[in-house]
Amino acid sequence: MSSNPQFLFDFGSPNAFLSHEAIPAIEQRTGVKFEYLPILLGGIFKATNNRSPAEAFAGIKNKREFHALETERFLKRFGVKPYVWNPFFPVNTLHLMRAAIAAQFEGVFEKYVEAAFHHMWVEPKKMDDPEVAAKALASSGLDAAKLLARSQDADVKAKLIENTQNAVERGAFGSPTFFVGKEMFFGKEQLREVEEMVSGK
Repeated sequence: MSSNPQFLFDFGSPNAFLSHEAIPAIEQRTGVKFEYLPILLGGIFKATNNRSPAEAFAGIKNKREFHALETERFLKRFGVKPYVWNPFFPVNTLHLMRAAIAAQFEGVFEKYVEAAFHHMWVEPKKMDDPEVAAKALASSGLDAAKLLARSQDADVKAKLIENTQNAVERGAFGSPTFFVGKEMFFGKEQLREVEEMVSGK
């Protein structure tokens, strides 16, 4: 299949982070590049009446344990390191996701994505605190002041809203979500099927 797989992500999702970590090796194996699409998970939850797994599954016997087992399998299968739980979770990612759109417009998107995921799930920080976020992004070699200022522009805000609304219209209800053409896949575990599909298996 020629159409590039799309990865709909929000930095607030640890499973989106693990997917991001697994994607480079998939790209190498398949020779196919993933297209990263920033969406606002809070906006998707609101539109679909969904909640984060941490909320939705709290108190369900055996569910958390199974999720941990599933994550272990994923880490082994894709050869990635586990995330470090962010003690400030849930983090409001509105400004981070707007800045991701700003980074696209400014031509520093890949560097920004790497940095934002790092400061959320490798060396976790309270990334919804503007001062903390600015300092963290600057430490990763980004012009944080410029990106955070640009994130307030009307065209940036409109693009994030558009991405999020389009995601819901296409069937998304959370993150990570993947599309290969019109085929939708949800959750990091589905990356194996995404890889099979783009490999033509």
